[in-house]
Amino acid sequence: MTLVGNVLELEVGGPAHGGSCVARHDGQVFFVRHALPGEVVRARVTEETKHFGRADAVEIVQPSAHRVVPPCPVARPGGCGGCDWQHATPAYQRDLKAAVVVEQLRRLAGIDREVVVEPLSVSESLSDDGFGWRTRVRFAVDESGRAGFRRHRSHEVVAVGACPIAHPLVESADVEGKRWRGSSEVEVAVSAGTGDRLVRVAAATGGRMRTHEGGALHEQAAGRSWRVSPGAFWQVHPAAADALTGAVIGGLQPSVGERALDLYAGVGLFAGSLAAAVGPTGQVTAIESATVSAADAAHNLADVPQARLVRADVAVALGDPARFGRVDVVVLDPPRSGAGAQVVAGICALQPRAIGYVACDPAALARDLATFAAHGYALTQLRAFDLFPQTHHVECVAIVQRVP
Repeated sequence: MTLVGNVLELEVGGPAHGGSCVARHDGQVFFVRHALPGEVVRARVTEETKHFGRADAVEIVQPSAHRVVPPCPVARPGGCGGCDWQHATPAYQRDLKAAVVVEQLRRLAGIDREVVVEPLSVSESLSDDGFGWRTRVRFAVDESGRAGFRRHRSHEVVAVGACPIAHPLVESADVEGKRWRGSSEVEVAVSAGTGDRLVRVAAATGGRMRTHEGGALHEQAAGRSWRVSPGAFWQVHPAAADALTGAVIGGLQPSVGERALDLYAGVGLFAGSLAAAVGPTGQVTAIESATVSAADAAHNLADVPQARLVRADVAVALGDPARFGRVDVVVLDPPRSGAGAQVVAGICALQPRAIGYVACDPAALARDLATFAAHGYALTQLRAFDLFPQTHHVECVAIVQRVP
């Protein structure tokens, strides 16, 4: 007999990857949202499978000392699925994320390592409380034309008055206050540094998003200006680009005259930073497959003669290692699913002295680190950053080096 809809009293255990905590009832595992480790809660079962169940904490019987009242009225059971940890203090959120990274590394890669998740400030003018940081927001639109966000594990749209994690420049577009009849999505992207704003809209009948306001954004990071066209990738936290490039360059310590490879190069952020480090006697090859991002990378790196762009799929490009010659250092910033065994093997075949891996998913990172280990490369440094406060997401920069 199914337990879906029933309310269970549960003692809550540690955090799980994905923004919930683990609890057990009659030997069955439940992943409980809106709870914190150590709490006793009454939780409504929302889903049940053969191996586990999911539940929402609807009443807190014994609260954690780290619990706070979520400032957003829809950050609750049955509400918006975007924020996972608004009910925890910012410092404790980082502890939870660190615990997840530690567990994924141990379970999937056999690596025991202490992890500290570092906070980032949005700007000098905004409070450092984990809100107002998100510079790119995609709103869903309901049948009445109201903008909002989807419920957790649902297509249902929850209308919102304002999003507290959205950057003030995003909120200035007043997407939530307008009606978007005939649309399915509205995307707002802003540059916190230059004030540029782009609004794109997707029709309810499908098709590509069309520009409603603005054009290419111009970002300032790593000592350079970057063009970011509609559809091209850029980190959503205003401080992310500087933090990540600093961690990569600081970890790799590229020298003048070295040859570097930037995989999944996007608009060229890491390639530009590497080019500055290796100097005019060095060389950087950036590989990017997406048309829009590759065009931006070509534009952004046009004044850097030691940088060259190859528009290609990373796995395909690595299948011809002779095209790169000597490679001293490699940077990769793969999609959430990770690089995968084929790409990792291709990187190791080039025999770089060091690899900088930027990861937005700790499980994918751990799987790839296990593959690197099988090819004779070991994790030597790891930094983690809270680029997505209030959510379960965490960004890691791993430095991997060849074992002597």
